[in-house]
Formats: sequence, structure tokens, C-alpha cells
Amino acid sequence: MVRIPEENGPRVRARELGLPLGRFKPGKYNAITDVEGVLVGHTTIIEGSGALRPGFGPVRTGVTAILPNLGNIFMERMSGGGFVLNGAGEVSGMTQLMEWGLIETPILLTNTMAVGAVSDGVANYLVQRYPGIGDEHDVIIPVVGECDDSWLNDISGRHVRQEHVFAAINNAKSGPVQEGNVGGGTGMVTCDFKGGIGTSSRKLPEVLGGYTLGVLVMSNFGKMHNLRVGGLPVGEVLVEKFKNTPHRGKSYGSIIAVVATDAPLLSHQINRLCKRVGLGIGRVGSYAAHGSGEIVVGFSTANIIPRRTQKMVYKMKILLDQRLDPLYEAVMECTEEAILNAMCMAEPMTGVNDNYSPALPLDEVRRFVDACRPIFASVKKRPHQTSVPASKERPSDEDREGDVTLGSALPTQVRSAEGIPFPTRPAPNEPPPDGGPGPAPAAAAAPAREDPEGSSSGSPSASDR
Repeated sequence: MVRIPEENGPRVRARELGLPLGRFKPGKYNAITDVEGVLVGHTTIIEGSGALRPGFGPVRTGVTAILPNLGNIFMERMSGGGFVLNGAGEVSGMTQLMEWGLIETPILLTNTMAVGAVSDGVANYLVQRYPGIGDEHDVIIPVVGECDDSWLNDISGRHVRQEHVFAAINNAKSGPVQEGNVGGGTGMVTCDFKGGIGTSSRKLPEVLGGYTLGVLVMSNFGKMHNLRVGGLPVGEVLVEKFKNTPHRGKSYGSIIAVVATDAPLLSHQINRLCKRVGLGIGRVGSYAAHGSGEIVVGFSTANIIPRRTQKMVYKMKILLDQRLDPLYEAVMECTEEAILNAMCMAEPMTGVNDNYSPALPLDEVRRFVDACRPIFASVKKRPHQTSVPASKERPSDEDREGDVTLGSALPTQVRSAEGIPFPTRPAPNEPPPDGGPGPAPAAAAAPAREDPEGSSSGSPSASDR
């Protein structure tokens, strides 16, 4: 086996390499925790080295916990949804999530063979905190996502225990999120380089609602030759450099993504948002291979659905469907950057049977970026272009930043799923709204004639016909 010498410089996040990563600005931490009330915690398990001894190691795995609503998600639930791009993977609890449209447990990420142990750990954690579960309260099905880390980890040894689950939940906090070889991402590989946990966020401008959206991924998919970094075909060049470095061949890998936003969305809107995560995954080089699992879970923090209430009706804030486009764009940007952050922050790792996963060579990425920098600069200086010339018909809610006021950002009046603008034409004998001439007067109606039964009829006479 040939190992490429590792770089000596520190690992940095993708944005620090100068990559083009979209037009919307990230939040304060550029992490899912920029969505208020979202906490993230990890437990990382790294033990042993050398030959694989099932049940003994080496161990390269862990648990990542995402807690909505400051952890009080059981009593104060939130709207949720999801999407399965390719289903060669699992997120337990997703059937109920899609049916009810509710998130009511923390979201945990781990390896494939640890889903049962992690689900059991979350159940024990919640039962200890809420003893009425299964009696006073309904039962729970924890949301647990998985990826296959068997290239580096003794996955059949099932080394994740309840204490690791408790630690990840109890360690969860807001602020910066650890990325790379941490938590559930400890043993994960992306496009034949070390992958793992990555996250990113976007803050929409006020004219587009001012909402915050964040994505966290456990990234473990793809082949090197498909890798795109900021749209650049980095993988195609690096294949030659790493041609003598063994890669995993039997495992397809997977990716689990978690989307959080403070935009007031219903479950069907969250489902639609989660679909666009697939576009961000594709930007990095995934084609959702036959044996890969691309599964997305999402939730909105804008509305709290209480578990206990004496009311018959619950009122919610809802974003208009025609206002979703900026969120679609933002979630695609977030997903791409979260995957790249996982790769950029991950360190090289040696696991079972001395299987080796190199880190993405950041110096090579920098060379690509430097070579393309003049192109990026010219694009940034180019004035905004549209596919149609500006005219009076230009919609007032075009999602430009800075040159539209909040008051003028009215819902679009195009024909769509929201219906046709009403009224579509002036009512009879009513002048049109622009003050132009009204409709021509209708011809005088034919006088009514008496039928044999003596009733009045407006039907034309035989001579009229």
C-alpha cells in the first residue's frame, strides 16, 4: 500500500479555502446550531489498532445527537418531515415522522449495527426524564439514522453502548459544532477520502423573510473520480495521485442529513425542502448509487405543538408556498458546504486491518481555487443578468438582495399551485381596474314568452332559432 505524505498545515473549513459556496450568507457559526434552540453533541469512540477481531476492535465509531427545542422536544413537539432519495439505509422512527409530521424525540446518528442500541439508549433517556411514557403519555419511536463505517470500524462488534448515547445527549450545546472524525462520523468515508460530520447554515436577507436554515450531515458516500469541490473537478485529478492507495470496494456508503429552520413550515413543506438536499449532495458528486442510502430528516422550530392541551384547535404560522424558493436554494448551498466541511476538517485515519482513509489534500484544492480565482472575480463583478429583458411585467418579489424593500415583497401573482389571481377579468358591466372602457352593452334580451303551462321561459322562439 502506498500512502501519500500528509500535509503539515492545519485543517480548515471549506469556506476558508475561498471556494464559491453560494450567494446567501452563513449564520454566526455556519452551523445547524445557528437555528435558535438547536443543540448538537458527540460521543467519539476510538480504541485499538491492527487486525480485525470482531467484538474487540479496532473501534472507530460514535454517536451524534441533534436536540431541537433545547432538548424539550418530547413535551413541546415541532413540525417535521423527510425524504428518501435512495433507500439502502435506515432512519428508525421515520415512518411515524412522515405520517404525523411531528418531531418528538432527539435525532441520533451512528453506525448501521448500532441503531438498536442507540434507539434503546434514547428510549431509556426519555423514560427517565418523562416517567409517564407508555402510561400517562404515548409511547415513543426515537429517530436514529445510520451509515456503514465497516471500512475503518469493527462494526459487528457493536461497541456503542447506552452510556455513549447519554453522553452525546448530555454534551449537546449551541455554538460551534465539531466536525470531521467525531461522533457518528468517526469512521465515515466520503469519495474515498475521510469524511464524517459536517454542518453549515444560511441566513436569508430580511426581504426574503430573514429566516435561518442549517444542515448537519453524516457523510459516507461516493467515489473519488466523482468528487466536485465548489464545482471544480478535483476528484478527476486526484484519482491519478491516489491510484495506488487502496479504497473501500464492498461498501457503497451512505449519507444522512438533518435540516433545521426557523421558517414556519408545515410538514409537506418540510418534505419539499428535504428533497432539495439531494441536489446539494449531487453537487459534491453523488449519483445515489444502488447500495447507498441518501436519507434526509427535517424540522421547523417556528411552531410548538404541545403534547398536552385542553384546546380543540391549534393555530400555526405558515409560510406561503410561493415563498419557499429562497429556502430551497439555501438548503442546497448548506448541504454542499456541510459535506465539504466534513471532508476539509477530517483527519486521515487508519482502522481495522490497517485500512487507511486519507484526508482530502487541502493544498490541491487551494491550487484549483487559485487557478480559477480570476474567473470567480469576473463573475462577482458582472452585473445581475436575467433571462428576459426588464419590463413593466417584471415581478416585484424577485429575490434580489438589497434593492427590494420588505413592504414591496408581495406574493407572486403567477399561475401556480396557489391558484390563478382573482379576479381574472372584470365582472359584467363593471369597468376594468385600469379605468379603460368597459365591456360593450349586452344585446337586449328577447321578451319572455308564455308556455302552455303558463310559466315564463327565456328560450328563443322558433322564428329566433
